[in-house]
Amino acid sequence: MRVKAHTHNRFSLNRTLMVTCSGMVMALGAAAALTPAAQAQNAQAQTEEEPQVITVTAQKREQSLQDVPIVVTTLSAKLLQDAGVKDIKDMQVLTPGLTVTSTQNESLTTARIRGVGTVGDNPGMESSVGVVIDGVYRPRNGVGFGDLGEIGRIEVLKGPQGTLFGKNTSAGVINIITKEPAFVFGMDGEATVSNYDGKGVSASITGPLSEDLVAGRLFVAKRERGGFYDVNTGIGPRTLKEDADQNFYTVRGQLLFTPGAHKIRVIADYSKRDENCCATVQTRTGPTGAALNTLAAGNGVAATANPEARLAYSNRPTTQQITDGGVSVEANIKLAWLDSTLTSVTGVRKWKNTNGQDIDYSGADILYRRDNGDFKANFDTFSQELRLAGATDKLNWLVGAFYADEDLKRTDSYVYGTQYETYLSILLAQALGLPTTTPTVSVLTGRAPGTSYTPGQGALDYYTQESKSLALFTNNGYKFTDQFEVTLGLRYTQETKKMTAIYTNSDGGVGCASALGRSGLLGNAPVGAWATIPAAARPTVVGNMCTFWGNAAFNNRRVSNEVTEKEWSGTLKGAYRFNENVMAYASYARGYKGGGYNLDRAQTGITPDSTLYFKPETVDSYELGLKTSMMNNKLLFNITAFDQTYQDFQLNTFLGTAFVVESIPELKSKGVDADIYWSTPIRGLSVQGGIAYADTKYGSFKASDLSNPARFPQLSLLPGARMSFAPELTGSLAVTWSGNIAENLRASGNIAAKYSSEYNTGSDLIPYKMQDGYTLLNARFGIGAPDQAWTLEFWAQNLTDETYKQVVINAPLQGNGFQSTVQPNGTYYNQALDSNTYDAFMGQPRTYGVTLRVKY
Repeated sequence: MRVKAHTHNRFSLNRTLMVTCSGMVMALGAAAALTPAAQAQNAQAQTEEEPQVITVTAQKREQSLQDVPIVVTTLSAKLLQDAGVKDIKDMQVLTPGLTVTSTQNESLTTARIRGVGTVGDNPGMESSVGVVIDGVYRPRNGVGFGDLGEIGRIEVLKGPQGTLFGKNTSAGVINIITKEPAFVFGMDGEATVSNYDGKGVSASITGPLSEDLVAGRLFVAKRERGGFYDVNTGIGPRTLKEDADQNFYTVRGQLLFTPGAHKIRVIADYSKRDENCCATVQTRTGPTGAALNTLAAGNGVAATANPEARLAYSNRPTTQQITDGGVSVEANIKLAWLDSTLTSVTGVRKWKNTNGQDIDYSGADILYRRDNGDFKANFDTFSQELRLAGATDKLNWLVGAFYADEDLKRTDSYVYGTQYETYLSILLAQALGLPTTTPTVSVLTGRAPGTSYTPGQGALDYYTQESKSLALFTNNGYKFTDQFEVTLGLRYTQETKKMTAIYTNSDGGVGCASALGRSGLLGNAPVGAWATIPAAARPTVVGNMCTFWGNAAFNNRRVSNEVTEKEWSGTLKGAYRFNENVMAYASYARGYKGGGYNLDRAQTGITPDSTLYFKPETVDSYELGLKTSMMNNKLLFNITAFDQTYQDFQLNTFLGTAFVVESIPELKSKGVDADIYWSTPIRGLSVQGGIAYADTKYGSFKASDLSNPARFPQLSLLPGARMSFAPELTGSLAVTWSGNIAENLRASGNIAAKYSSEYNTGSDLIPYKMQDGYTLLNARFGIGAPDQAWTLEFWAQNLTDETYKQVVINAPLQGNGFQSTVQPNGTYYNQALDSNTYDAFMGQPRTYGVTLRVKY
């Protein structure tokens, strides 16, 4: 069954989701009632169960979920395993309001909460959603896209969390806690086979190394899978006929020391990926498709777009190589002074990715990036956090300091393919009314054919950025009465960033320079064919010949900048407990995300931008929530209304000629989050789910409100509009059951579903980038030994094979969307005049397989 939804049938789809999941509850409940004896046994055991207590560390100390005045969606180890979660992209099906996407390669992964996040295509951009793994902040979302190993739990904290988790958490935090070593010996292993030639194995061992003093844990995993796309390789030289495959391994080792009341945990991990990603499929083929297909003998792009066919066109390799490794040490030292605990978390990490890319996403040989190290990014990070915390009958107090040192090195490139000049000549000839066989580029530059944009030549740029951040923070809760508690948190952050950029063009940008020199735009008389081109059209022609990768003005250009920023952030919360089952709270939080530098070529017209700096982002968030527990804590229901206003929201977007970061004056997000956790009366049957409603829109603004007014035409659809990747409504539901169905046989089942209403996948909000509402459905059924010594699981992800788009992009050099003058709708966009080809990075298709788990 395939479920599709548009705005007009959103509620019918919601009903479908509710009916499907309700049916699963009844079906799993029926499985639990196979025999009267089993039912009676389950009922008796149920009455003996302890009340449900969900522990979180959202305030850097262990607390019950129902005592924390924060919106937290917590995912237990059991639920994560039952739902087949391996990385942060998998977990979004369990989390309403969370969206995770990736684009050019898997290292460019972006997480968004309540519709707010940061496009990950530029490594100079820090995320609005922080990823923290075992207490160590990861600098970009992409580093969380890997096998996370044995997970203890995941907490998704919604709204600004800067007081305790740092400056780059203005939209929220994904807090991942892995399983620590145990003092009881145990071994686990699993082997999986799946469609798309998938196979994977993992194993772990844990136990005491010294009785009651030292324990260890070792986890290893290797996973492979064929590609989700078939690839038409066009004119080559690419030979690989598939894309979006998987091939990586992970090793994670831990030591746990428990001398006396103290606790020290040391973790070392390393992972390596060697894969191919990411090609695209056409969702709309514009007029330039004919020229590309002529150059590639009919193998340039899809003549008729059909995303469901998952056929990509790519004549150049899309290899991606990612390594990620590090060591962390967390020490919790009990002090006699004020009965407090000193916590130290030290992290040292190194992350590197090297990629190849077919930039034009076609079978023709136009523009690409080599996979030889000319397109890569390296992060070397060191972080140190110190916290001192204690409690009395009335006061929970915490003070701390945080230091981080991050070194980023990036190399970027654009290489002319063998058909770049020919293709550009065709486009210019069509625009100028000349025969398409005319060597138009040669005519305009005055150079011999094939020498204005020589194949193999192009742009090669080098960037470095050094960030040093120091913060002091405190978070304190005081109980005025047994019912009423106030929490005050403050954080002071000082950060210094130094960056350098060195731009080069291996051919000196000769094609651009020659065209500009002959165009008459430099004050001289136009030369040759330029004299026949109307003066008003010459800047546009020059612009097409001086795109940012070929602009001679960048050649040997050097930029060096430094900035120091200081900012206060914090929170004030008030919580009132009416009784042991009901708590209400109200909160205010001020979040902060540091400014930075656009580590990319950026130009206005054909003039390089004088500054790469973009301003800090801040948010003021108000929440009013209610947390309830019923049926002896078996049923938890939490609901929160929120109102957030972002100032100078950092938007990374493609403006048709270059990627830039522009600070949007205002972004508002308001709505409701609701979560439910239910241990049902049927033993082994649990339900977890939630709904998130978010109205996330840009404020009104005009060109003069931007740091560069010339960027407004390509952003003119934004004022007052719903933000991209901000569905109005999302909902998730997971139903899990496990129990004995015979004396020597245990069964388990899980169904997880997530619904999302429609949203735009493009930061410029072009209508062709819309994604209709859709539902994802995952299912897993297992059977095995009662003590779980072995379990055989049959599973499927995206069971209904829903076709959906992660991100839709403008295909480079394949048409124009925005116009140069204001259109009748008051913006610079007219859909009737849009000539772009649009490409999509698609969501995962249906995958299914079998997993064998063993446990000792």
